[in-house]
Amino acid sequence: MNRRHCATAAITLVCALALLTSTGQAAAAPVPEPSPSSSSSPADSPRYSNADLEKVREQIETLYRKAGAATDAYNLAEEQTKKQSGEIVKLAKAIVDGQARIAALKDRAGAQAREQYRNGGLPPGAQLALSNDPKLFLDGINKVRQGQQASKSLLTELNQTQQDLETYTQDASANWEKLEANRVKQAKAKKKINAQIKAAEKLESQLEKKERDRLRRLEQDAANEAQAAWLSSGAIKDVSGEASEAGAAAVAFATAQIGKPYVWGAEGPGSYDCSGLTSQAWLAAKRPIPRTSQEQWRLLPRIDIQDMRPGDLIIYHADASHVGMYVGDGAIVHSPRPGRNVTLAGAGSMKILGVVRPDK
Repeated sequence: MNRRHCATAAITLVCALALLTSTGQAAAAPVPEPSPSSSSSPADSPRYSNADLEKVREQIETLYRKAGAATDAYNLAEEQTKKQSGEIVKLAKAIVDGQARIAALKDRAGAQAREQYRNGGLPPGAQLALSNDPKLFLDGINKVRQGQQASKSLLTELNQTQQDLETYTQDASANWEKLEANRVKQAKAKKKINAQIKAAEKLESQLEKKERDRLRRLEQDAANEAQAAWLSSGAIKDVSGEASEAGAAAVAFATAQIGKPYVWGAEGPGSYDCSGLTSQAWLAAKRPIPRTSQEQWRLLPRIDIQDMRPGDLIIYHADASHVGMYVGDGAIVHSPRPGRNVTLAGAGSMKILGVVRPDK
């Protein structure tokens, strides 16, 4: 029994190590060793210099950015999975309807066959030839023509319905394969997100509370510095656009979510990821937009920063992995990352990729 417990523990440890090593870039880099300080007493001396903490901040920021990119992949796969599921449901209904239609058409064909049988099995032409009454003969010709046309239409409809049914079945099979592929993609993205977030949380957990407070101040200082540089560049010197009616509604929704936590994959009402916030804000403004920041960047109309107005979306980083909503006066509302809440921030506090307008 002890041997079995030992084996179980060993397997668990190996699996845990494998998870950490298999994620490659996701593994948390070690926190830099504390810098020695000779100018202060040990009790007052911080374990880490600002330079050390700045390295930690950069590592954590990189991990959360990678998690953000993986979150977009997860959200896109989830959106595609929902779409494929809906298509499969529609196709399944079409297949059932097609099968019922074929059954009804076959019943009609059977009725025609039974009618011919009741007439002695003779073809219509032979039945007419046996008639001595000219009036009956002429009436019979019309009935034969009608019957032939009905039979032809019935066969055409039956063949078309069978072809449609085959197409529906092939489409359903193709959509099922796409659905399964999206589920696999979603599972991989989820695993990557968890690995990146855990690695970032591990880095932060190695710091004491005072150091985490200093880390937050360094984050804010870096954001303030980037914002100041952006503003001083004159990037928004001529920006004075007013929000459209839909844009104002989107801004009102987004700012009402301030204080709610970031949760990857979330789209409200209690929590949001970055694109969950922007997509739901525009949905509230009755303008549905793509779910992910990457799709928002790819599909929505792009505009120059100088033409920006409240409600427009600012896409960040080269991989379009983050998005915020411009609210005016050089600020955005956004859901930053795990461990942070929806908040206002400087629009230039991160590297801007471009601006898109949902209601252009």
